[in-house]
This record gives sequence, structure tokens and C-alpha cells, in this order.
Amino acid sequence: MPTNQDVAEKLNLVFQLMQLAGENRFKVIAFDKASQTVKGMSDDINSYIENKNLTDIKGIGKSIAEDIYAYAETGEMPVLEAFKEKVPVGLLKWLEISGLGPKNILKIHKEFGITEISELKELIENGELAKLSGLGGKSAEKIKKSIEWMEKFDERCRLDEAIAIAEPIFDSLKDLDGVEDIEIAGSLRRSKETIGDIDILIGAKEEFISDLFDVFTTHERVTEILGRGDTKSSVRTKEGRQVDLRIVKPENFAAALMYFTGSKEHNVVMRSRARQRGLSLNEYGLFKLNSDGETDWDTPQPFESESDIYKQLGLNWVPPELREDRGEFDIFEETEEFPLIEESDIKGVIHAHSTWSDGKFSIKEMAEACIERGYEYLGITDHSKTAAYAGGLTVDEIKQQWEEIDQLNEEFKKAGTNFTIFKGIESDILADGSLDYEDDILAGFDFVIASVHQSLDMPRDKMMERFRNAIKNPYTTMLGHPTGRLLLKRNGSDIDLNELIELAVEHNTMIEINASPWRLDLDWSFGNKARETGLVTSINPDAHSTDGIDDIRYGVMIARKGKYSKDRVFNAKSAEEVKAYFNGK
Repeated sequence: MPTNQDVAEKLNLVFQLMQLAGENRFKVIAFDKASQTVKGMSDDINSYIENKNLTDIKGIGKSIAEDIYAYAETGEMPVLEAFKEKVPVGLLKWLEISGLGPKNILKIHKEFGITEISELKELIENGELAKLSGLGGKSAEKIKKSIEWMEKFDERCRLDEAIAIAEPIFDSLKDLDGVEDIEIAGSLRRSKETIGDIDILIGAKEEFISDLFDVFTTHERVTEILGRGDTKSSVRTKEGRQVDLRIVKPENFAAALMYFTGSKEHNVVMRSRARQRGLSLNEYGLFKLNSDGETDWDTPQPFESESDIYKQLGLNWVPPELREDRGEFDIFEETEEFPLIEESDIKGVIHAHSTWSDGKFSIKEMAEACIERGYEYLGITDHSKTAAYAGGLTVDEIKQQWEEIDQLNEEFKKAGTNFTIFKGIESDILADGSLDYEDDILAGFDFVIASVHQSLDMPRDKMMERFRNAIKNPYTTMLGHPTGRLLLKRNGSDIDLNELIELAVEHNTMIEINASPWRLDLDWSFGNKARETGLVTSINPDAHSTDGIDDIRYGVMIARKGKYSKDRVFNAKSAEEVKAYFNGK
């Protein structure tokens, strides 16, 4: 019997192949929506398959239901097999290439009969791609750079991808006999935006090690055992990622956790602080130095937690996200508690798209999904008219959308549902820095997110002027994804963010942390500048689906890494506070 995940993956593959085949947009969206629905189901889909009532599930129509029934019965999904004949599966990897949409992928495939990225690179090198109608030399060069970028970071993955691998493996180990302590370590524990190898650490006695490694190496995600020793085992998962499990003695766990969490730069400072106090710090613990300045292994210093080790080195406990040697030592020498934003602090969703532009769900469906998650409000921000490729709204459509929002708010009020939908727009920042509508339309929105979507490679001086003008515009509430980067796929615009942060604070303009795991932009590394100036952010999912709302989790991780407290996160405010702010602005 297929699992929910199996069905969701098949439907998602149909969705991707349909994009490449240039199918009708609404058909394509239907499969994407069905895939996400099945993926998020708490019930076993097999009960619906057995009762032949799949169409009772919202988002699954008759045709898609028939395909799922066939898949459950035969192991093959007819619609998928049909599209595999139309579009080679090898082209799916091409969708990750920035600047190369589904239409051009299929066009290149049909013209040259190629399916591999290596063959595409050859076309670029010999100049043939630039000759293809609708592309040209500039586009070919962009595609080349994107491929180079992908290959450079092929050994890393996004934060969400790492979590999706690490958490199921962690969960399979945490309750086993002998596990006294367990944590995810490394760059994932530090909430880096991209991750290399995934590290898991266990504190357990020696007699349990073999059994724990057996469970680890036979996990369903594992495709290859890379190595298995006395205290460390490494595997490769089906996603191509390496996961390392280390098992240490329970009494060494805290020191090992600190060591394997890193960063290297943080650990160097910690070891230096230890030596200044006549001590040696390593993965086994804290020891006194002998007269020769070497570790005296016979003089271990007592500790039970990371906090104990920090205290002996003149520091309060440093949250893992901040261990990058970027000012944390100055803070935690003096500060006992440094209140970082928590996911539970987030009260509402700002920056979400609906079927009015390129979203996959209606405003009502997006609102209901927010309500299910316990949020108090939704700021809907469909694309503006210049973003025609994303279904950007005309002035007439905006007015119709406002009427729909008013009607929905009235419905919620009558039903006694304490929830508000705010009228927003994600306005393109035009080449000169102006926004996408006349002032009388901009004045009708509750808030405006101003974003750059086109000409991201403008020279720095022009791009900076473009941003300065947008920040100074009285209708701009916040900047969206300021660099425009796509992690592991496309570099961001060449801008001076330190200057723009100062200007934004001066003009009471926020800069979002776009929580999409593809973006995580504003970058955490500008957290010190943001804290110094008092910049207010909003942790925004940029959700194009109901599932996308949950990306807020990744944005919170990055905000914590950037040293944001609750008082500097806009959507940690209540609906009433947000309403008052919009009315005041």
C-alpha cells in the first residue's frame, strides 16, 4: 500500500513534468495543490482509497482521484507515465537553473535533443544556445553563471532540506535504550542558511553503541554506509546528503556537543579563554594545564552542561545560533539572558500570495490555514501589475480584491472568528525606484511591501539609488527580500545593505526577513548592524500555498541568528497593534 508521502511525491512529479510540458496553468496548479494536500494529511490516504472516496478530500478532483486509485492498484500512475513519455525526467534538474523557465527548457530539449546539464553547458560554450530564438547571448551567460553557482554548492543543501533529513533520523534514535542525551549538532544546530554534512550526537554507554549504530545505518532514508567505527558512523541518504552519528560517553556529552556545534571561530575563542584561565578545553571536557602548558588529563573540571563550561570560562550560556564569533562574547560576558524571538511569539502572517496572482489557494483558504495555525491575521500581498509573468494585479483587479477582503472580514466577524485580513501588495520597485501604482491606489492599501524582481544585476550605484528611492517613498511599509538571492542557485544584487539598513531606520521602513528557505533574506550576518540601529523586521513566509505559511519556522531561526528580539519583529504584534500601526502610518 502506498504511503501519503509516496502519493504526494508522485503528484509532485506530475506537477513538475506538466510545467515542463507547458500544460494549462490551472491543471498544473491542481496537481501541486493535490500533492501538498496529501503531504499534509494526518489521516492515512489508504482508507480513502479503499472506500473510493478520495474526492471527499478538498483539493482532489475526480481525475486526480482516478490516477491515485490506479497507482494504488498497479504501482503506476497513468498521468505520470503519460508525461514521462512527453518530457524526459532528466530535465527536472534544469528547473533549478535560474533564468531558465519551463518553456525555454522544453524549447532547448526539442531543438537540440539534449537532457543533461553537461550537454547544456556545451551548447553555451560553443555559442549555439545564444542563437536560439528568444534567448540570446545575455540569457546564455546568465544560465551559465547559474549552472556554475549550482555546481559550486552541490555539496550543500538548504536549511529546510537538512531539517527534513535530520529530524526523522533523530526521532528514530531519541527513545532507544541507552540514549541518555541526544542533539543535532554542527551548522544545523547553529541555524546556518545552508548545510553541508548533518551531525547528530548521542551520549550513551559503550554497551549500547552497536545497537544504536544498527538502527542508524538501516534507517529508511539511508542508501549507503560510508563508514562505521567504534564511536562514529557515517551514511549517505537518498537525497545525497552525508549524515554523521557520533556516540560519546554521557559524562563527555556537553563538551562534545559544544565542540561539534562549532563554529570553528567560536571554538577558537573558547579554547583561548580556557588557556587564559590555566585550563584546556576539548571535545572530552575541561582540564587543568600542567606546568608545561599541556592538558593534564588527570585533572578534569566538573560540569554537567554546556552552561557549566561557559560559566567556568567567564561567560553566560550562548545560544547555538549565535556561536559565530560575531560579538557574542561581549554580550554574554555581561548578559545573563538575551531574549531571542521564538516561533510562539509570531502572531500573524505578512507577505502571502493568493490565486489573484501566482498563489495556489484563494484568500479565504489562506486565511483559514492561518486560523488553523492559531494566527490572528493575514496580510495578503499579491504581485503588482509590472509582474505580469506572476499574474500581477491591474487597478480594477485590486479594487475587486479589496471588496473580497472586506466581505471575508465581515464573514469572520459575523461568525465570531477573531481574525483580520489586511490589504497589502507586493509592489515591484521599478528601475527608477518608484512603486508600481499611482499614489491614490497605494494609499488604499493597509501596507506595501516593495521588492525588486527584475534587473537584479543593475550596477551598484544605480541599484542603490533605486532602493533609496523606494525606502523614502512614504507608501513603502517594508522592503521585501532585499538582495533577491536564491540560495545555492543565484547570488543577490550588488548593494550596500549597511547603508540601506540605516536609511530604512531613518524613514521608519522595515526590512523583511523573507522566510522562504530559498531566500532567508535579509541575511543574518547583518544582524549586528540591525541591532545597533534598531531596525524592525517582519518574519514573512512569502507563502504561495497554505504549506508555505510554515516557512515562518525558518525565518525565526534566521532572526534568532541575527539577534532579533520579540520587540523588533513586527508580526510578533497583535492584530490590534498591527491595525493601529497601519492606521497611524
